[in-house]
Amino acid sequence: MATLNQIGLDSKKSAQLGKGLNDLLANYHIFFQNLRGFHWNIKGQDFFTLHIKFEEIYTQSIEDIDLIAERIRTLGLTPIHAYSEYLKISEVKELKNHSNPQQTVRDTLNNFSILLVKERAIMKLADDAEDDGTSTLMSDFIRAQEKLVWMLSAWLNK
Repeated sequence: MATLNQIGLDSKKSAQLGKGLNDLLANYHIFFQNLRGFHWNIKGQDFFTLHIKFEEIYTQSIEDIDLIAERIRTLGLTPIHAYSEYLKISEVKELKNHSNPQQTVRDTLNNFSILLVKERAIMKLADDAEDDGTSTLMSDFIRAQEKLVWMLSAWLNK
């Protein structure tokens, strides 16, 4: 018989979800900081467009980060909260001094690809654990990010 956590979910499956969510949290933090750097350092004719777009994306990302951490807490677990830990486990790599419009958009698209793969894997785990809260959260993230991938790809003429 499974042991249930405080919201009635299998504790072992919740722990597995928490691990995936903490991994996503780490990747999101590095993604967020990269976007801030792009926002601050972008140059060229597309400055105004991309400066605003990167701010929109990082503003949404910080809200998503909070939702991820709160979901981890809801599952009865502890979100990691040290950048040293984020840097150790994140597949999204820290990017420094990027200012080229084409490269920053390509980097953002690559990072979205990493996040989307992780979110889909978490959603599968959540579905298996009958965790509608986590599944819905991932679905919301995926829907919004897929639209941004389409838009940024269109900007690159892909």
